This record gives sequence, C-alpha cells and structure tokens, in this order.
Amino acid sequence: MSHATILIIEDNPMNMELASDLLLDEGFDVIGAEDAVKGIEMAKADHPDLILMDLQLPGLDGIQATHLLKEEASTRDIPVIALTAHAMSNHSAMAKEAGCIAFISKPIDVMQFPDQISELLEEAQSVAAG
Repeated sequence: MSHATILIIEDNPMNMELASDLLLDEGFDVIGAEDAVKGIEMAKADHPDLILMDLQLPGLDGIQATHLLKEEASTRDIPVIALTAHAMSNHSAMAKEAGCIAFISKPIDVMQFPDQISELLEEAQSVAAG
C-alpha cells in the first residue's frame, strides 16, 4: 500500500510528527495540516487517499470538519479516520455519524498503527471499488 497519500489533520506537533514518521517508514506519502480549515483546503487540492482527523481541533473541530468534507462533492469519497484522546463511546458514535470509517484512540499504539492504517485504507478502497 506504499505511495498512498495520507493527510493528517492534527494540531499537536508531537502527535503529528509521530504519526507522520510511522507512516513515512511504511512507505506512505504524508501531508499535514495543523487545523481543520487548512486540512479541508488541502483535501480539496491534494485529494489524499485517506485522512486522519484529530477530533479535538481548535476552532472548527474534527467532527464539524468531517461533516464539511462529506458534504463536498470533491472530498466526500475520501475515507476519514477519527483520532482522539477522548475514547468515550459518544465520541466514537459522533465520529461515525459525521462520516468517519473508523476511530483510533490516542495515544496511538506505535506497533499497530501502520498496520491499522493499511488495513483500513484497503477496506475503504475495496468498498469504493464496489
């Protein structure tokens, strides 16, 4: 699954660096945005294969951003995975309702994270292919 482009929308520089490094090591192309507005702009411009969306973003939060991405014709088919430190059931439900295909709790498990992303991306591409 190398060379798939993943957009990470994450306001914490340490979390952004960790996720980016793990995915780059697995051969993914990674782009990043520190807030939802920039992330939405990048999604429209770059059409990544997958978006990792922090739910707790300043200003426009990840749930609102995912809703906006799913309403937009040019971005609605990009799979979004929610990332959050708040692993409560209502956050998971809100993420799914917004259009996220999965929910990963932070701190991420560095041993499993790249495989989780690969599997979710493959599943999303299989669903999209029919």
